Amino acid sequence: MSFSISGKTAIVTGAANGLGLAIARHLVDKGANVMFADIDEARLEDELGEEARSEGPVRMFAGDLTEKLTIANLLSATVDAFDRVDILVNASRKMVVSELLNPESDGVEDLLEQNLLTALRLSQMTAKRMIQHGARAEVEAGTMLGSIINISSIAAQHTRPELLGYSIASAAIDQMTRSMAVALAPKGIRVNAIAFGSVMSASLQTSLKEHPDYRDSIAGGTPLGRIAAPAELAEVVQFLASDAAGFLTGQVITVDGGRSLIDAVSAPAH
Repeated sequence: MSFSISGKTAIVTGAANGLGLAIARHLVDKGANVMFADIDEARLEDELGEEARSEGPVRMFAGDLTEKLTIANLLSATVDAFDRVDILVNASRKMVVSELLNPESDGVEDLLEQNLLTALRLSQMTAKRMIQHGARAEVEAGTMLGSIINISSIAAQHTRPELLGYSIASAAIDQMTRSMAVALAPKGIRVNAIAFGSVMSASLQTSLKEHPDYRDSIAGGTPLGRIAAPAELAEVVQFLASDAAGFLTGQVITVDGGRSLIDAVSAPAH
């Protein structure tokens, strides 16, 4: 089996910064056509600029993906640019601290909307496009039509009151992954997730600026003794998107340097 994704088309959400940007850039470097999607149009423009307006493998799309019409427009823009969608990476995510006993500030509804429902609706609509493309191309039964990869967090398995909303949304993403994997397997679409921790995400960078002491506590609570670069997560995304993972679906792969194997450290479970 090949780890190659050359020639495939991917949509990556949350692609204006942090892990989403790192994943999208990595896929481009490995030969994929990539639609960088994010709500932050100014940041997309700063990162991509003229590159996204050329005839090359990079395009950008700015919009609020909590809106179904925006999702439909994203898919149409991707198909118009590259004719198909083979890979979806739901990397858009938000993290807020919860006030456990304050229903107005627990963040649960907001994070379910942003982290779970956006990924669910985009996955549903992308899967339909993948299936339609397979039918038009008269793809043989049993052929893989696409790969959907959800970015989750080890917070789904950690009990931390201040991460109430984030943990609930992450656990829901994991279960969504399993359910969709079973439903879409007969259609030739694989669905997997990556639960990460101790990886240098944009939210972790912000936390480290505010709390520099977190760096030592995170590294000390990670058996491999360090915080991973975003590229290390991107490599796992490439694997899941490639034919090398052709018999892998419904799995939540933990990428955290062993951190979830021991007691959680005092810093947030980024």
